[in-house]
Amino acid sequence: MIIFLVLVIDQAFKFWIKLNMTIGEEIPVLGSWFRLYFTENYGMAFGLQFGGEWGKITLSVFRILAVFAIGIYLFVLTRKKTSFGLIFSISLIFAGALGNIIDSAFYGLLFTESSYHTVAQFASAAHPGYAGFLHGRVVDMLYFPLVVLHRSELPGWLPDFLFSGDQRFIFFRPIFNIADSSITIGVAWLLLFERKYLRF
Repeated sequence: MIIFLVLVIDQAFKFWIKLNMTIGEEIPVLGSWFRLYFTENYGMAFGLQFGGEWGKITLSVFRILAVFAIGIYLFVLTRKKTSFGLIFSISLIFAGALGNIIDSAFYGLLFTESSYHTVAQFASAAHPGYAGFLHGRVVDMLYFPLVVLHRSELPGWLPDFLFSGDQRFIFFRPIFNIADSSITIGVAWLLLFERKYLRF
């Protein structure tokens, strides 16, 4: 049930964003602290990525193998009637990983290209999808720029990588999605409450 709910919410939200917003468009939700900001990425959670065509294929295959392994582990846990907390955390990780795999595997086939000027449509014979199988992009939209400061407001010794191109320091900079959140919550729950099951 947890996996189903996460996947439905994640995919419904991504479909809505994809079919209603242009790349870079943003909608304020809680003032400037929380915005829906539509972006797409080729890679991992929070916009991280491997480079090039082979990087994309490698990441997609790795994701599929990882989800398969997590799925088997989850099946074993449920058969053993393991604690709810452990099953809950692994289910969140599994659902989040599967949610992002759906994007990269199928969105290139399901949707036309999103751009800064056009909203995507469902693909058709007249308007084919923007990429092939396993070459789709992951839809991200949750943006929490809680602190925004100009470089002049901060000590000069801070390194350049902390600042954006317009010399602003933004915390929290990554843009993510429901699937990323599910993975993060699952891992945090596992580390905080289910450490007895971890073997280091």
